[in-house]
This record gives sequence, C-alpha cells and structure tokens, in this order.
Amino acid sequence: MSLKDAHDAPAPALAFETHPSRYKHWKLTFEGELARLTMSVQDHEPLRPGYELKLNSYDLGVDIELCDAVQRLRFEHPEVRTVILSGDKDRVFCAGANIHMLGASSHAFKVNFCKYTNETRLSMEDASQHSGQRWLAACNGTTAGGGYELAMACDEIVLIEDGSSAVSLPEVALLAVLPGTGGLTRLVDKRKVRRDHADVFSTLAEGIKGKRAVEWRLVDAIAPRSKFGDAVLARARALAARSPMPAGAKGLPLPALEPTVEDGGDTVRYRHVTLKVDRAARTAALTMAAPTGAQPDSAAAIAAAGAEQWSLRAFRELDDALLRLRFNHEQVGVVLLRTSGDPQAVLAADRGLHTAQAAGSWLAREIVLHMARVLRRLDLTARSFFAVIDGPESCFAGSLLELALAADRVYALDDSKRPAHLAVGPLSGGALPMSHGLTRLQARFMGEPGRVGDLLGSAEVMDVEAAQAAGLITVASDDIDFADELRIAVEERVAMSPDALTGMEASLRFPGPETADTKIFGRLSAWQNWIFTRGNATGEKGALTLYGKPERPVFDWRRT
Repeated sequence: MSLKDAHDAPAPALAFETHPSRYKHWKLTFEGELARLTMSVQDHEPLRPGYELKLNSYDLGVDIELCDAVQRLRFEHPEVRTVILSGDKDRVFCAGANIHMLGASSHAFKVNFCKYTNETRLSMEDASQHSGQRWLAACNGTTAGGGYELAMACDEIVLIEDGSSAVSLPEVALLAVLPGTGGLTRLVDKRKVRRDHADVFSTLAEGIKGKRAVEWRLVDAIAPRSKFGDAVLARARALAARSPMPAGAKGLPLPALEPTVEDGGDTVRYRHVTLKVDRAARTAALTMAAPTGAQPDSAAAIAAAGAEQWSLRAFRELDDALLRLRFNHEQVGVVLLRTSGDPQAVLAADRGLHTAQAAGSWLAREIVLHMARVLRRLDLTARSFFAVIDGPESCFAGSLLELALAADRVYALDDSKRPAHLAVGPLSGGALPMSHGLTRLQARFMGEPGRVGDLLGSAEVMDVEAAQAAGLITVASDDIDFADELRIAVEERVAMSPDALTGMEASLRFPGPETADTKIFGRLSAWQNWIFTRGNATGEKGALTLYGKPERPVFDWRRT
C-alpha cells in the first residue's frame, strides 16, 4: 500500500492507553533515584502503514508511549529524582517528527498531533516544576526539529561533541512551517537565547554544534564521546540532589482503564465517564459521574484507596475520552458536558485531597496536579463546550464545577420541582489553574474580581436561581422553554464555521496574563494551523509536500 493510499483509507479509531510492557519505541529502566528513558524507535512500526520511522523520528504512536511513561514515572516511581532522556541510535538522538507522516496526514491530524506533543512536553516540565522530578536530555547525536524541542522540555541538555552532532530547528528553512512543539517559545522564554542568536539558529537548517551551542545557551554542556556517559551521570546526580521529591514514597501502579467501546467507537463507557457521539447532529455528550459512598479524608485513606480513588480514576477517564474525541471525531462541533450524582460526595473527595496535600502527601499532590492537567486539556480542545444542568441528578460541584467553568456556555433548567444544585469547592481556589495561571473563577470574573472571594468564602450549595445570581450560569430556563432553548443554541452553533469558532473560543477562554504555555498554544498553534493550509508548505509545490524529492519548492513571495 502506498503512503497516499494508506492515508486516504478510513483511519481506524485511535486508542491512547499503553503500558511499558507493550512499548515498541522506548526503553524505561531504573537505577535507584535515576531513571533512563531511551528512545529506540523501530523503523518499521509506524502507527499507520506507509512510512518508516528512520533516525529516531517519531509519530503519534511514539508520543503516546512517551506520554504514558511521563505519567507512570510520576505515580509509579516517586523514588525517581532525575530522568535521563537519551537515544540508542548511533550518532542520532532524535530527528524529530516524521516528515513523511506529516506530509501525508490530514490537516486536522497534523494540528492535533502537534497539540498532543505540546501537552506531553508540558507534562514533563510540570513534573519538574511541581513534583521535583527533574529531566536531563543526553543528546548522543544529531538532535533536530522535534528532537531538539523534546530536549528543550528537559531541565538541562548535554550534547555529545563528536565533530558532527548538532542541535537544530530546520522547519522554517526546509519545510516552510514552524517548529511544532514549542521550540521557538522555549528558545527565548525558557532558555533565554538572545533574539538575534535565535533568529540565526532558527533559519540555519544544519544547526549549531560544539562550543557555540553552549555559548548561545542552546545546550548546557558538551562532552566528548569518551567522557559523555560520565558527564551525563554527574549532571543527573547533581539534579537529583536538588530535587525535593520525598524519600521513601511508595509508587502507585496505574491499571488499564479498559472502557467498553460500542457503536463503532461512537459510544465509549468508562466507570465514571461516558462519551456518546451523534455523528448526524455533529454533537457529543460527555457525562461525568460523582463518586459514591464515603470518600478518603486523609493521606493514609487516599493511599489505601489507590488508583481506584475517584479523583484519579475519573479524571484519567476524562483525559482518555477527550483524546478520543479530538482524534476520532473531527466532525463533532458541540460537546454537551453533563454530570450526575451527589454534590456532597464530590466536595468530600476534594476536601480529602486538599487536606492530605496540605499535610504533605505526595500522592494527593500528584492526583490534584493530574486533575489540573486534564482540565487544561479540556480548555485547549477545539470544540464548543456547553455545560448542561438539567435536574437534581446534575452534580456541578467542587472539581466537577470546573467543567462548567471551562465550558463556553452554561445552560440550566430552573425547575423548583426538580431542583439542581451547584457548589464551589476547596480546589477551585488555585489548585486547578488554567494554562495562563489563573483559576477558572478568576478568568470568568475578570471584571468583577470580588465575586471570586465571595464564592470561595461560601460553603453554600446553590440552587439554579442563586447560581445565576452569582454569575455561574449563562441561561436559566423553566421546564417549558429549556429543551427548545438548548436545542436551538446547539443547532445554531454547529451551523457556524468551525475555523472561526476555534479562533473565537481560543481568544475568549484565556483573558488576562500570558505565559509560555499560552504562547505555545495561542501563538504557535494558531499560526501553525494557518501555515499548514498555505501553498508554501502543503501545496503541490510546497516545501513540506516536496521534502525528500528532487524538485525545489515554489513559494508565493507575498508577505502577509
């Protein structure tokens, strides 16, 4: 099968769970406080047929395994203080995202692929910043494009000095696209490379090596081949010595979620989450259930509950559902967010985590950090989200209230005979921040900051009328009008241009300050989305289309 035929054929639904025992492209080993995560991409094991993963180039399948490893290192191996990231190819660390895969993929897949790789690299940085699990890139050879972006997600970079190995971002010069995984932002924001040096580097396809790479802050150190292993080990141990990771913490194995998949992938049922897609209407219903029974209220109880603790299990399920929605259901325009269960049970689960984290529980901390990452994944998903509160079974309380706060609109049934209730919980005050560092309450009330303190200071469970007065509801309707108002709003939304809606929603969801994260998603993703549709990159004579062929690209020279 040709590459074109492979990508023109209907793509099978993607799954995002894996396990180290099933890794094809990574080797994960442990040496006490150090872990080694070695990139060993198998050329003939692409996610889809039609291309080879030469020179440790990667596709989505490689990155799914990397994402799994980052997650497991945090939960299953808290004893690890430094992760050494390296490659096992001779004179090659990583050649970046596979160009032939990108060139043959649909526009939507390219954009979602870049977004996923960005979120994975940010999870590495989150592990270092909030958990103290440091990352060291041991670049044992050529480190190009996405390979260098992967290295830049680490705390430090050591490059081998062998006369040929260089770091590079060749995308602008060779492919007429941008580095897709935050490279430009990390150059100047994280590594603080001088602007003029960054300009030269980002347009120099062959990259920079040796002492100049160190002088320009592109890497932290270089070492000859004979001393490379010792230099890497010394820096890894130095990073470990500065890590605040707790001593004696016992890891928590993460079991498979194993959802039930029905209707050709249109219905996915987990223990606490259900995703149902209506292809004809181009809508999806994403429902998250509250916990049942008594919730753990201490560090010991949370440890005893393990991976089945509701806050961890349910948000892992939500994360998986969001990824399936992104990649397997490109046509869905509106997602209706619903919740069900007892609000008090959610508040109890949140209080237990809040108390245990304050008492120094590493596991409670990791669960809350994971919840925050999943909610940020929702914030960054290019779909219209409408939260629906439609009766006493609704449960937008505590951490589940964050779903409503993340939604573009909130529709509520105001029926005294079937009252629904909402409540703010202890995690909404800062434990679950958005990408720009604000809470969702702060982002909602930019013009009325006093409301945030009032809501956080109240332990009251609100009915729909009180929630609307508090500013938490967009539209409240009685039982006569509710169904029609929601139906009309959804029908109007799905009839609008998805491109315009994506741009509008991304602009409206993140008021206030800008961070490196929001630059990556707000600037890079938006520009790359546009560049991927331009003839200079993906036209018949575009640079990405002709990569590896003898023809030279033909550009439209107008600057816009």
